Amino acid sequence: MHARLKLLAPLAALALVSPPSLSFGQDLQTLSKDAKQWVMPGRDYAGTRFSPLDQIKPENVGQLQVAWTFSVGKNRGQESATLVVDNTLYVVAPYPNKVFALDATTGDLKWTYVPDTERAAQGVACCDVVNRGPAYDNGRLFVATLDNHVVALDAKTGKEIWNAKVGDINRGETITMAPLAVKGKVIVGDSGGELGVRGKLVAVDQGTGKVVWTAFSTGPDKDVLIGPDFKPHYDWLKGKDLGVSTWPPDKWSIGGGTIWGWITYDPELNQIYYGTGNPGPWNSNQRPGDNLWTSTIFARDADTGQAKWAYQANPHDLWDHDEINENVLVDLPINGQTRKVLIHPGRNGYMYVIDRQTGEVISADAYDTVNAYLGVDLKTGRPKPNEQMQPALGKTIENVCPASPGVKDWQPTAWSPRTNLLYVPHQHLCMNFKTAEVGYIAGTPYVGATVDMYAGPGGYRGEFMAWDPVKKTKVWSIKENFPVWSGALVTAGDVAFYGTMDRMFKAVDAKSGQQLWQFRTSSGIIGQPMSFQGADGRQYVAILSGVGGWPGVVANAEVDPRVRNAALGFAGATQDLGTYTEGGSTLFVFALPQAQAQGGKPASPAPQ
Repeated sequence: MHARLKLLAPLAALALVSPPSLSFGQDLQTLSKDAKQWVMPGRDYAGTRFSPLDQIKPENVGQLQVAWTFSVGKNRGQESATLVVDNTLYVVAPYPNKVFALDATTGDLKWTYVPDTERAAQGVACCDVVNRGPAYDNGRLFVATLDNHVVALDAKTGKEIWNAKVGDINRGETITMAPLAVKGKVIVGDSGGELGVRGKLVAVDQGTGKVVWTAFSTGPDKDVLIGPDFKPHYDWLKGKDLGVSTWPPDKWSIGGGTIWGWITYDPELNQIYYGTGNPGPWNSNQRPGDNLWTSTIFARDADTGQAKWAYQANPHDLWDHDEINENVLVDLPINGQTRKVLIHPGRNGYMYVIDRQTGEVISADAYDTVNAYLGVDLKTGRPKPNEQMQPALGKTIENVCPASPGVKDWQPTAWSPRTNLLYVPHQHLCMNFKTAEVGYIAGTPYVGATVDMYAGPGGYRGEFMAWDPVKKTKVWSIKENFPVWSGALVTAGDVAFYGTMDRMFKAVDAKSGQQLWQFRTSSGIIGQPMSFQGADGRQYVAILSGVGGWPGVVANAEVDPRVRNAALGFAGATQDLGTYTEGGSTLFVFALPQAQAQGGKPASPAPQ
């Protein structure tokens, strides 16, 4: 077998005789409505990252204390979501992707799973050896490893049930994204757009590990799973084999469009939604055409994978503006009518509100500094290019905003049905960009651009903000020194949480943005906060601390911060990060003191 199982005795033996899971066999959608649990990375299929728990409120959040901690043992970028099912917390470490199951209330370790992940996968991982979390369904935990394996584990014991290989590191493919479990399938995409990898989304049978369907991002319609049910809203997206004809001959086969962000699901429409990555190479002069279906949002039938509609946010992408960011599914009042929409905080700097049934762009408004484009034409859906910033071979284009990571990268937002606001962690960066010819060699960098990033106007590099998608405006914002690379969490107690790269975990009032509490962790934070209720009745909040990812390699890897264009240009933007933090590997779990959680007399304020 590809993987090796290592159980911790005697805890493993006890797990074998423990009572059966209360949730085994329950529908995952129903289970996600249990406020006590957090059963998928986005908490629910809509990807809201909203916890219905309200024990922690603005008036008592200042009493939060560390309940327990745990080290995952690998000081690289900690981006994993943590899941909680039946008072068991599950977390995945960066390469080699060890999996840990812990008692969610006490922190006691129940079992550990150690996959035999190929060491060579580290060499083809573009931007740190991160993992964004596991998936859960029907008593099983599903984990995607860096070397392209999807593994099913018994959630109670950690025993491996099956192991499926869905990619090849020799072609530069890796997996960093969190899978999504939908209707008996595990759905996962690939990474490696900077190595000429051809993007694909794969659905694997939960019972057997066999591939059910594969949807490529580029190529002929039969590969992209475009058939008679495909009805895009805009005429320019209609036509046969556009995944071939919008590329130079054969370039689509090494054209990127990888899928390493988030998948959401509408059970009523039975459709999944996700975005594809940038075209390859970054040097746009080598790939004339719209380069479909890269930088595209897809709606697909969850059973067959057949495309329902698609919308390309960045035709002929010039700047590495992947659109892998999340698509949060909500119903909004638009011009007096409630519409089923998705909210997509675009990497290109526009906050999209899109009809999730048709693919029509309802609104697209800039939510940070944008000069790489001049807006979005709502009649055609196409962005308006800034002709003064067209890359030319050997020419440095200066002051391009946003920079290649976009206004927001993978770090997920949170939506509150109480405030009807989207809480957005993001960066505030611009760049100088110079293209050069590059050749393709399988499994090696295929970029063709030199990038130097720096703080945007105002001198700050990150922001946490609340956005009103109906009024199309920013409600409040908090400027941060570094890019805000952590995810967001919002709760029914009207408290929002996020972390910073200079080691702070923060709680703010979801209505006003007022800072209520902060705690300095052991390393910079780029993880995903979540909340659950323990067996003791207390509400807990958890976050992984450990700087890394694309912006953090200057603090956790052997990268000289004086080389501004290192790490695909991000080193320039975070040269000073090493003076604030080093790498880390610690899971922090917070709760109110027991008396305070039970409604007792407020304790003295906790130290900040």
